[in-house]
Amino acid sequence: MSFIKSTKAFSYSAFGLIFAAATCLGAPQSDDQLQALVKAAISPVMQQHNIPGLAVALTIKGQPHYFNYGVAAKDTGQKVSENTLFEVGSVSKTYTATLAGYAQATGKLDLSTKASTLWPELKGSAFDNISVLQLGTYSAGGLPLQFPPESDTPDKMLGYYQQWKQVFPAGSHRLYSNPSLGLFGYLTAKSLGQPFAQAMTETLLPKLGLKHTFIEVPASEEKLYAQGYDKNDNPVRLTPGALYAEAYGIKTSAADLLRYVEANLKAANLEQPLQKAVAATHTGYYTVDDMTQGLGWERYHYPISLEKLQAGNSTAMAMEPHKVKWLNPPQPEPANVLYNKTGATGGFGAYVAFVPSKDIGIVILANKNYPNAERVKIAHEIFSALDD
Repeated sequence: MSFIKSTKAFSYSAFGLIFAAATCLGAPQSDDQLQALVKAAISPVMQQHNIPGLAVALTIKGQPHYFNYGVAAKDTGQKVSENTLFEVGSVSKTYTATLAGYAQATGKLDLSTKASTLWPELKGSAFDNISVLQLGTYSAGGLPLQFPPESDTPDKMLGYYQQWKQVFPAGSHRLYSNPSLGLFGYLTAKSLGQPFAQAMTETLLPKLGLKHTFIEVPASEEKLYAQGYDKNDNPVRLTPGALYAEAYGIKTSAADLLRYVEANLKAANLEQPLQKAVAATHTGYYTVDDMTQGLGWERYHYPISLEKLQAGNSTAMAMEPHKVKWLNPPQPEPANVLYNKTGATGGFGAYVAFVPSKDIGIVILANKNYPNAERVKIAHEIFSALDD
């Protein structure tokens, strides 16, 4: 979940009938059955939250399926498609984590390295005793959700980090944080000897075959960039802040994001360093309640109840500190787990989830930020029907 700054500026009964039919007949097989299932799950949410446009993409045993609803921009009436570009907010953190895994797999980065070793300007600060891994798992000791407004620019962030004081001992608590994950990505890029955007766009994204995933949307793709809308239905797009590219800057399409999910589901098809990179993001480092923290991704035993999955993606999980139980050694991907990540900007809401043992994954992208609980409910309903 993320709360990113932005520019200032069918019925439930129908779902019950369709879902009951799907349950009686087994998991949906045809495109028509899938279309009915997805439409019944998303229609009430789009109506309740006045969402202009929404894209759902499913991968089921290697087969992609796309379902598009509404408009990418209200002024033009352009329809949403699987190629429409959406801001995905904190889903970006999983890409950053994969880049870190790649740096580790190629021998450029050791996650146990102290932050000030990679960025000497931090020597003499709290970061002398905070590892790259602790930054990547939000356990540095209480870095906040956002930079203070006065420090939220590239030229002010170093001063902020230099004076920041820990609230908790490093490694003791999870507190979800853009400054934490952002610094994790920044240090990863330092280990690679490149600016972060260059390392992401020239190395990782091409190696993953992602041709429609961007930090800055090029002019040639601008026509595909959806317009976001805030809670008052005013048009809004992302306003970059410090380390935004690392923490919440990705724009991508449902089709490209589904390719990324498929890479996570079938990492064995990737080149060797990328296989190790994906495995690093799937590794469990500690637990908080029912959630196991990976790098970027958050993991749960599967099947999981809707209530537990919503709790793991709740405002309390994002806004409050939680004591952690470290896994020693870190736990590679076990059988029967679900990975997920939410993301939001001022005008967009995203959710991604996948279950490797079932070979299923889902992408839900909207050009309005609506509650995480609703996104999770949509995915849980669809996965439950597919798993029958």
